[in-house]
Amino acid sequence: MTARANWRGTLRIGELDCPVALYTAVSTAERVAFHIINRATGHRVRRHYVDEATGEPVERDDQVKGYETEPGEYVILDADDIAEAVPDSDKILSVTAFVRSDEIDDLYMDRSYYLAAGTADGRARHALVRDAMRARHVAALARTVLFRRVRTLLIRPEGDGLIATVLNTRDEIHPAQEAFADLPDLALNDDMIALAQQIIRSKSGHFDPTQFTDRYEAALSDLIRAKLAGRVPRAPPRRP
Repeated sequence: MTARANWRGTLRIGELDCPVALYTAVSTAERVAFHIINRATGHRVRRHYVDEATGEPVERDDQVKGYETEPGEYVILDADDIAEAVPDSDKILSVTAFVRSDEIDDLYMDRSYYLAAGTADGRARHALVRDAMRARHVAALARTVLFRRVRTLLIRPEGDGLIATVLNTRDEIHPAQEAFADLPDLALNDDMIALAQQIIRSKSGHFDPTQFTDRYEAALSDLIRAKLAGRVPRAPPRRP
């Protein structure tokens, strides 16, 4: 089945325009998903919004968003208000700079997408961009309106194509000092460091993604299959 693009637009680098399309690179769609069921009837349970003070149901047309300014006080925004805040999208992914990929701290990396040629006649330009960046060992910083927000993306060559990673903004990153402020300032002796290095050497290896599986997800799948077959599910083996 042909993948469906999440977004289509134009990658613009100076005078060069390249039609592109974003495709999902990482998905959780294959994970086991549950519904809430009424044990007595076997029917699905539906959630309804109610007024927290009166307990009365609130119809969809009467629901608006509110920003809490102080306890119990809200600035009300309806759909039209919010729509006005959404930036206009011209579908242009505009490159602002080329940088070394290692300049970008991993903390800024958010969701990644495959960035492919958007049309058949754009494949040559897509390959030109990919190979030129690979030859220069650089990645591109680009900005566009993506999913209702102005986003900065890091675009880098990967295999036969490009990877576009949405970057977190600076105010979304918590300072490291918040987590490390209470760590003591220790003076470690050479013997302790040598022992730690020995342990690291004994555990050295290579990253193999096939070795990392979600044991919980696998156990849930086995449990569901056993239930369907009318068997008593076996407990998963304990981790040694």
